[in-house]
Amino acid sequence: MKIDSTVGDKIYELCEILFPICRSITGKGTKKTLEIIKTYIPDLNIKNVQSGTKCYDWKIPLEWNINDAYVKDESGKRLIDFNKSNLHVVGYSSPINAVISYSDLINHIYTLPDYPDAIPYVTSYYKEHWGFCMEHRQMLKLKKDIKYEVCIDSSLKKGLMNYGEMLIKGKSSKEILLSSYICHPSMANNELSGPTVLTFIVQWLKSLDLNYSYRVVFLPETIGSIYYISKHLKTLKKNVVGGFVLTCMGDNRTFSYLPSRYGNTLSDRVAKNVLKHLYPNYESYSFLDRGSDERQYCSPGVDLPICSIMRTKYHEYPEYHTSKDDLSLISSKGLFGGYQAIYKAIQIFENNRIYNSRFLCEPQLGKRNLYPNLGTINAFKTIKKRMDLLTYSDGKNDLLEISEILNIPFIEIYEEALILQENGLLEVVG
Repeated sequence: MKIDSTVGDKIYELCEILFPICRSITGKGTKKTLEIIKTYIPDLNIKNVQSGTKCYDWKIPLEWNINDAYVKDESGKRLIDFNKSNLHVVGYSSPINAVISYSDLINHIYTLPDYPDAIPYVTSYYKEHWGFCMEHRQMLKLKKDIKYEVCIDSSLKKGLMNYGEMLIKGKSSKEILLSSYICHPSMANNELSGPTVLTFIVQWLKSLDLNYSYRVVFLPETIGSIYYISKHLKTLKKNVVGGFVLTCMGDNRTFSYLPSRYGNTLSDRVAKNVLKHLYPNYESYSFLDRGSDERQYCSPGVDLPICSIMRTKYHEYPEYHTSKDDLSLISSKGLFGGYQAIYKAIQIFENNRIYNSRFLCEPQLGKRNLYPNLGTINAFKTIKKRMDLLTYSDGKNDLLEISEILNIPFIEIYEEALILQENGLLEVVG
């Protein structure tokens, strides 16, 4: 099955819809985001958990919502305006409505001196605080001898944390886990590329006759995955044989691989095989460079076989966690590349088999019309892939390993295996 060539455009359009929404680990924006995703994948179950619910060493925080926020000068001009960028407010800021001095205000202003035209993304989820973020060059223009009106029209109350999950059942109860997060405000590559690519991967999966089952989750980062693991650990450890955290999938600079804790799972093998042939100069990182929900899925005692395939990795591009991570940073082409990598990885999961040759010595391919009539040098080069596949189909190597030995993309090896199986030369043994 060929990849839909228009899928990158469709993913980008969903990013455009979701970009303006102010999301956090709880609140109306996160729920609205899930409801929009559900219009694309109706089987998505939107679930919730109450504030105060314990999950291991954590508990679900109060629900945070925000209506407006600003800083005004004495003339009433808005110098910081939440309506222009939802990054202007420190995430989870407690409400305030006061007139304060410059010295008091500046203690609650966050900027990036080394990136003076960008608004930083700052949060304070688990300690009550309020603050504003702005461009450093604008902060330098604040007058020191006047009063400022500050307002954050927000609420922190007992409420709910929302998340989305679904299980796409295949022939096997063994599962591939696909996880992304929906908890950041308006940032395109870091936030929206993961869940939007995953949305369209789900649409594709729903069209297939699957071997594996696929567990799909859209979670608030960190607290969401910790809660989900705490509720489903036994099932996850029993059934999950592979999977990925989907994040940072939309720019067009490079591809990246971040391994599981020890880098030795089936998912790691799949990821490296895909990227080797899709983008040979991909960036390879250590688990010490982790930063997303793989921290929880691969933590001691959980030890799920989860890694990450990304475009440019979080922390590794200058726009990360700033207002510059906007819709101009991602592209249809970049999103298509992220989608393509996961698509190819799932093809491997679905079609990886162990084959055994049914003959001693080389079988006679010519009488089965599987070998050129004339045994020339060029003919042998043409048929070498087929012969090499037969050579390493010894009941020990799976197709993924043979793909690595021969340095040939998995799908080509798989297609050859089907031809040889149809002609009675190979049999599936695992």
